[in-house]
Amino acid sequence: MTDSVTKPAGSDPGPLTVGISSRALFDLDESHRVFEQEGLERYMAYQRKHENDVLGKGVAFSLVRKLLALNDDGMDHPGVEVVLMSRNSADTGLRIFNSIEHYGLDVQRAVFTNGASPSQYIEPAGAQLFLSANEDDVRRVLMAGYAAATILPTAIRENRSTQLRIAFDGDAVIFSDEAERIFKEQGLEAFSDSERRAAANPLAAGPFKPVLEGIQRIQSAYPMEENPIRTALITARSAPAHKRVILTLRAWGIRIDEAMFLGGREKAPYLRSFGADIFFDDQTIHCSIASREVATGHVPHGVANEPARQGTEND
Repeated sequence: MTDSVTKPAGSDPGPLTVGISSRALFDLDESHRVFEQEGLERYMAYQRKHENDVLGKGVAFSLVRKLLALNDDGMDHPGVEVVLMSRNSADTGLRIFNSIEHYGLDVQRAVFTNGASPSQYIEPAGAQLFLSANEDDVRRVLMAGYAAATILPTAIRENRSTQLRIAFDGDAVIFSDEAERIFKEQGLEAFSDSERRAAANPLAAGPFKPVLEGIQRIQSAYPMEENPIRTALITARSAPAHKRVILTLRAWGIRIDEAMFLGGREKAPYLRSFGADIFFDDQTIHCSIASREVATGHVPHGVANEPARQGTEND
């Protein structure tokens, strides 16, 4: 798989816009089973029959609620917009909007594609991030140059703090996969040597750099010590490979509140201690373990997700 170049963040100070699928926002497991086992016609009938039954909260529900709450604090920042992007039809999507209304979520825009991939509407929707339970849709969005993640099944453990806490992996998520590619192809020693020699050269951007920039535009409206958003970089890198990461973020003018260089240690305990509302990582093994503790989005981007490479890991 060849990943396209990530689109640069523009100067438009508009809201941080998140596209989200109905299965990421709500618990549609029962409905999805009807679709898979009995077909589209029975699924449509099922949704109409239950359209006044409120759906349970999905894996990304808490994230969306906290994002939207930022619009109600009276502060002067670009704000957040959430756009529902669903493979449902408008008819079967009525149950979803009824549930949105029940929970008081300020979601006003929606794209219903009646079975087609909503990926082609990311650009006109103005979304910087797309969250979905459908990996094919996520891959399409990443290939188009936008941040996207597959929301994994998770035992929902809501972080009851009002502060929004988001954790990111580094290589192939915030940064490009250039360093990780050296590790995969040449080994740890070559990776460490390359990162030591290139420490002063900023890494290229990964798909989530524009998301971090959008978050920082909101964070900048608040005092650093009393901020409603807290971010963390949680990476398997260790010294001396940490230096290039720090200098890259400095060159970009992007602040990360907490940074953990774990040297290959398991990330889940750190995510639990950080209290992440969501964690984004490109490695399936890290995502699988992390999803037992916190909401997790797999980013199927970069060398680790090329067919011949899956199953190996570093960052």
